[in-house]
Amino acid sequence: MSGRILKVSGPLVVADGLADANISDVVRVGGQRLIGEILTMTGDSASIQVYEETSGLGPGAVVETTGVPMSVELGPGLLENIYDGIQRPLEEVREKTGSTIARGVDIPALNRTRMWEFTPSVEPGAIVAGGSVLGTVDETNAVRHKIMVPPGVSGSVISIETGQFTVDQVIARVKTDDGVRDLTMMQRWPVRVNRPYVKKFMPSTPLCSGQRIIDTLFPIAKGGTAAVPGPFGSGKTVVQHQLAKWSDVDIVVYIGCGERGNEMTDVLMEFPELKDPRNGEPLMKRTVLIANTSDMPVAAREASIYTGITIAEYFRDMGYDVAVIADSTSRWAEALREMSGRLEEMPGEEGYPAYLSSRLAQFYERAGCVECIGGDGRRGTLTAIGAVSPPGGDTSEPVSQATMRIVKVFWGLDSSLAYARHFPAVNWLTSYSLYLDTLKPWYDGKYGAKFLENRNKAMTILDEEAELQEIVKLVGQDSLSAPDRLTLETAKMIREDFLQQNAFVDLDSYSSYEKQGRLLEIILQYYALCQDALRNGVTDIQALFGIEAREHIGRAKMIPPEEYDAKYDEILSAIVYQIEVITRGGESQ
Repeated sequence: MSGRILKVSGPLVVADGLADANISDVVRVGGQRLIGEILTMTGDSASIQVYEETSGLGPGAVVETTGVPMSVELGPGLLENIYDGIQRPLEEVREKTGSTIARGVDIPALNRTRMWEFTPSVEPGAIVAGGSVLGTVDETNAVRHKIMVPPGVSGSVISIETGQFTVDQVIARVKTDDGVRDLTMMQRWPVRVNRPYVKKFMPSTPLCSGQRIIDTLFPIAKGGTAAVPGPFGSGKTVVQHQLAKWSDVDIVVYIGCGERGNEMTDVLMEFPELKDPRNGEPLMKRTVLIANTSDMPVAAREASIYTGITIAEYFRDMGYDVAVIADSTSRWAEALREMSGRLEEMPGEEGYPAYLSSRLAQFYERAGCVECIGGDGRRGTLTAIGAVSPPGGDTSEPVSQATMRIVKVFWGLDSSLAYARHFPAVNWLTSYSLYLDTLKPWYDGKYGAKFLENRNKAMTILDEEAELQEIVKLVGQDSLSAPDRLTLETAKMIREDFLQQNAFVDLDSYSSYEKQGRLLEIILQYYALCQDALRNGVTDIQALFGIEAREHIGRAKMIPPEEYDAKYDEILSAIVYQIEVITRGGESQ
């Protein structure tokens, strides 16, 4: 079915003669067959969002509808791949068209010639339903790809093959109520529709990122949601790179949504060289990249978020832990604002559409810890982490406010910390996590009640430091009492020796829970021993600050994992002995 263009306004095209088309259908626009999606319908007139540059298009050009909604191809070959916002494989696009993406290029997302070794896990006669695992493909050394029955298909297996197949060859035939259905290793799914699951659970296991300020102070649960807001240059992208590199998830889907090209280049150059800490394989073997840079058509940003989360849901349905990292949702919201303006809709605050909050909620609600369909009780998690880029770091703007109402974890980045070379530049006074209560049983069971007790003590010291700094600004540090000066010094140790990490040094770039717990415990032990010394009559507080063991605390985070237990015990013994010597000296006076 085809219609004719009436009007072209940037990425928005209005066409008539499309009476039988539906909202969200994919259309091909003009002689170059540009990819578009129907946003609204009025009679036989359709407003179409075109995902490619529309220069040269004019009234009268043909618009053809495909009759299917914007969908992604799901199957073996997703991992290690780099896609644009509408799931075109960029490596293959480059081979076909050169260095830039030619308009109208149509390349399937999954390679149709590559052969995959399929190993069936069911036999003829087996009863299967949507989500049932038919067999497996070793897609990479790190991930076993489970070939599942598409949702909505159920019946008995008539035949199932074994051997090497392409993604579009038939591997099984299932007898359903509507007749015999041929199944391939590939399935399609509309990007704007949530993939089904049996039941959603309250997240109860933390996602270990190896970043001490995140894991200890503001943890996120597997299946949770988090926002990373911050002004330009505060380190949002670096924090997200660290999360992608070190998070203890099975699959990472990294969405570069409207970011600068050099940032995406960093990801593309780094990830193939990075080794996965769990198996020593390159990190790309469990990663899907969606590269949608700021110089690509603005409308394609809007699709990239949905493309990424749908791919993530597919791997979640296999029972894997998946992390979706979107950088950044502000650029995505700008694409919404652009299209809303061209559709002449009533604007909301700062020109954003009135439905901004509900669209953000639709994205984040697709995260969660779920029981997957398929009948075998497997569970998968999908964790959504989105960066927000408020102009000037002003989090009172609409995108930040809408995001904060939805997500449970807020890692607020601070440009003053970033400029002071404090990484991660997460401000401990403005950040929060609402998962602490639900994760407490996990922490208590794994590391004892002391882990969270120490976390709370550290937060109290940091809060007290903020109050004392106000007094110091007025009257100077020398006028403070000895206990207050000790609080300031301990807070400085927590900030510099515990919270600050070096992303370029492997020993400090990632820190395990055990190492985090021991390091914080030593700092708090030093604080408690100094308090006791002051109570026992020590008057020279500088002597307590100047003990030799304090230098070892500062270097403790660089201790290799296999040595830290013994070294930390050694440092603690030295602290106890050296403070005891000062205390005895103080008493003898």
